Amino acid sequence: MSTAEAVPATPAESGEPLAEPHPAPGATPPPAPLVARAAAELVGTAALVAVVVGSGIQATGLTQDVGLQLLANSLATVFGLGVLIALLGPVSGAHFNPAVTLAEWWTTRRAGAGVTAREAAVYVPAQIAGAVMGAILADAMFGEPLVKWSTHDRSAGHLLLGEVVATAGLVLLIFGLARTDRLRFAPVAVASYIGAAYWFTSSTSFANPAVTIGRAFTDTFAGIAPASVPGFVAAQLAGAVVGLGLVALVFMRGRTAEARPPA
Repeated sequence: MSTAEAVPATPAESGEPLAEPHPAPGATPPPAPLVARAAAELVGTAALVAVVVGSGIQATGLTQDVGLQLLANSLATVFGLGVLIALLGPVSGAHFNPAVTLAEWWTTRRAGAGVTAREAAVYVPAQIAGAVMGAILADAMFGEPLVKWSTHDRSAGHLLLGEVVATAGLVLLIFGLARTDRLRFAPVAVASYIGAAYWFTSSTSFANPAVTIGRAFTDTFAGIAPASVPGFVAAQLAGAVVGLGLVALVFMRGRTAEARPPA
């Protein structure tokens, strides 16, 4: 048998179409283009706000009991957020939250393994735009005015404290999962935390500057008065700083192995 007979023809030589290359098993797939990631953040944040606002409108139309309204609103948010994280997490990380994006940029700015300053500058506007679009969409679905500034004042100090606590806990959870290589649990863990924080925080856990801005555009159950937005955003950013401090303390690098019992 000659060498020519022993070596099979390559796809290019045989005229067969070239197959798309696949990453090796266990290899990290290449990141999606930035435009795709920005689109995922915009669509995800819009869908999240539509769930929050829409379920609030639906709940107030079905019952006058405020407790049942909050229960319906929180359950819809839990399920919706979990689905969105599972769906869009592999594309953009499913931040849907400027506080999370900025926290990731800050913690990885030197290592270069997370969101860069350029990417954060794209993510944050996409999240804010998506939040506004989501509020308008929810109003449109329920026949409400497309844009009507909320009259729901949320400027009390105890509400701002609630936002600090809610956002600090969210950042601690997300970055704690990342530090312990358990981000695969994020859809369930993050959604569950937000559902719990609806009830244990005085502010019902906005914990998200983009969502806060979007909810100012709807004068419904989930709305927040524009005058209350700056205080909430400042409290959320402060909470993110507190959360990062807790991550650094609780998940201190170089100490985890020492704390584990011997095998």
